Amino acid sequence: MEAYVISAGGNRLPPPARRAWWWFVEQRLPLIVIYLMLATLIGVILAPYVLVTVPSGYVGVLWKRFGGGTVLNPRQLRDEGLRFMWPWNTLFLYDLRLQSATQTYNAISRDGISLTASINIRFRLKRDSVPQLHQSIGPDYVEDLVIPEIGNRMREVIAEYTAEDVYSTKRTEIQEKIRKRAEAMLGEKMMERGESEDSAPYRIPLYAMLNLIDTLILGIELPSAVVTAINRKIEQYYISEEYKFRVAREIRESERKKIEAEGISEFQRIVSRGISDSYLRWRGIEATLQLAQSSNSKVVIIGGGKDGVPIILGNVDGSPAPQPEKTSGTQDSAAKERTTAAGPATPSEKIPADTLAKPSEKVPTTEPQEAERFSYPVTLSDIEAFLARLVRAISPSSAPTGTTNSDTGKTPTAEQKH
Repeated sequence: MEAYVISAGGNRLPPPARRAWWWFVEQRLPLIVIYLMLATLIGVILAPYVLVTVPSGYVGVLWKRFGGGTVLNPRQLRDEGLRFMWPWNTLFLYDLRLQSATQTYNAISRDGISLTASINIRFRLKRDSVPQLHQSIGPDYVEDLVIPEIGNRMREVIAEYTAEDVYSTKRTEIQEKIRKRAEAMLGEKMMERGESEDSAPYRIPLYAMLNLIDTLILGIELPSAVVTAINRKIEQYYISEEYKFRVAREIRESERKKIEAEGISEFQRIVSRGISDSYLRWRGIEATLQLAQSSNSKVVIIGGGKDGVPIILGNVDGSPAPQPEKTSGTQDSAAKERTTAAGPATPSEKIPADTLAKPSEKVPTTEPQEAERFSYPVTLSDIEAFLARLVRAISPSSAPTGTTNSDTGKTPTAEQKH
């Protein structure tokens, strides 16, 4: 059991050891607070020099003030994340991602034309050679190594081409040559360092420090007079190509017409063997019948042909139509115009010739023939009767004995249907 001391007022006092601890805290507390505030202030000041954050895609090269300078061992490179180091050392950051730099260079072409080229350079650093790059060239390696080297190679390549080639057709070839020559030159140049107490010697080509991906020509600027001349030359070239195409097209067209003419000649030679006057008249009769069956408006002119075939289909033999003779109050061949409208037409290829209506035999009378009149509208029966009379008039066997012309007989009128 613990012994407590009771004061005169009846209060218990802590043991002597606890009284000493509280007495020390009460006496030293202000000084402890001051020390803590001072340590916090020093930590805040030294934090940027002690704690370093390596961003994504970067690597840190450590330089030791009291440890031999640059650490060349690739295993001691500081990768991404928060890294601790002594405040008297320094950490240099290098970007390992794809980098791009655009620069404008002046050059002279093979034909002496001064031009300006804008070139974009894309490259990446190689991780294991970053310490040697830092020690040999430094953080400004783009301005000290990449841009001057590409500019020198570009001038060499441009001097091998004319201004027209650079401006129009050879741009891809030129930028590929620039990249290859720059890579070859970087492979020939070496970065060397002798042996020392803290590091081993090395001899590394510049090509081992960075990987040159490509060099892109973004633009070429030539004098305005040269650009105008080049454009006119290109325009004339394409005009010449156009005329060549026209000549070739006309040659093909002449060959086509020749073949077409040979085909037409062969067709006429074959078809002309089976064509006769009676066949042409019969085809004219068929066409007249199909015209009457059409649903479109039409004009039929009757009595103008030599054989009684309508004028639009007659005169197949080339003989002129006979002149009309005047009679008492009538004309032997009267031309009548009627506008007719019939039912739906049947295509000509679907109406066989043997299914056409056959004409009926009618005995002519001795009364004078009058110009036949049709009522409006003209029906299909009227046309069929008329065509039947045409067939009978054309055929010699159907003509009656003893009649010579229309003055000795009278043609009966056709049956009309309304």
